[in-house]
Amino acid sequence: MIILLGASGYVGQQFAATLQKRGLPFFAPTRKELDYTQFDVLLQCLRGKKPEFLINCAGFTGKPNVDACETNWADTLQGNTLFAATVAHACSVQGIPFGHVSSGCIYAGAKIVIDGQTRVEKDLSQPAMQQLLEQNRGAFHGFTETDEPNFTFRRQPCSFYSGSKALGEDAIRDTGNHYIWRLRIPFDEFDNPRNYLSKLQNYPKVYQNVNSLSHRADFAAACLDLWSRRAPFGIYNVTNPGFVTSAEVVEMIQKILKPNRSFEFWADDQEFYRTAAKTPRSNCVLDTAKLLAAGVAMRPVERALTESLEQWRSAK
Repeated sequence: MIILLGASGYVGQQFAATLQKRGLPFFAPTRKELDYTQFDVLLQCLRGKKPEFLINCAGFTGKPNVDACETNWADTLQGNTLFAATVAHACSVQGIPFGHVSSGCIYAGAKIVIDGQTRVEKDLSQPAMQQLLEQNRGAFHGFTETDEPNFTFRRQPCSFYSGSKALGEDAIRDTGNHYIWRLRIPFDEFDNPRNYLSKLQNYPKVYQNVNSLSHRADFAAACLDLWSRRAPFGIYNVTNPGFVTSAEVVEMIQKILKPNRSFEFWADDQEFYRTAAKTPRSNCVLDTAKLLAAGVAMRPVERALTESLEQWRSAK
């Protein structure tokens, strides 16, 4: 039996659906039923249920977006850092392995490899990087799990959300047997305010950048596959292989969905942050070679996006 925490959230709902589809028994308590944020309560639950594995999808993302974390520091730290430590220590006491949903937002940019020389470029929105992308896409390489996060409180500037997620990883890194699953900009075929494809269709203007993405069902399936295969514990970047630009995704939307609207883009970072955002945004490319080496394969991101749009189910 598996315990699933945060089952009511956007990612947690998908884990619940995937577990149910696979016929895997699980217990998904709500906070009203069981205040699992309290160490003693969670520990008692673990002792009573005796699960073979625990999945932690709970956290504080802020609504409607991460800007809300900038004015809710206590809730952000509690949800993303302190609670992660609570789960880790409770599971460690009982000897229960667990999986923790983290985020790739603790990175910014990509590794640029030209003529055998590698450097990190944090700002992929600058014209020189956009030009290089058009001329030599192969020069862009993702951050691996061993690369030090560069969008954190230690490596500012960063958003408060990203800083708290990085601290959450630090808080559990040496505690018990666990997986850290790094999610990146979730999307799928179901219209939802949390869905990247929905956001792009509803934004008044689009912010052009370069990113790795995670199809929600692919993400949950890959995480569960790591556990079912008993892959080595540790950190895994769980994104669909490859990366895309915002403009490329908009082009897919226009081609497949044919929306009755035109898409405008922010002129540059200065206009975007002056008008639409309160805190720096993470835009990054992640490497998924470790996930594949563990025997877990996800669809390429272009295919996942195309199929999601072809199967699009509007909330309207």
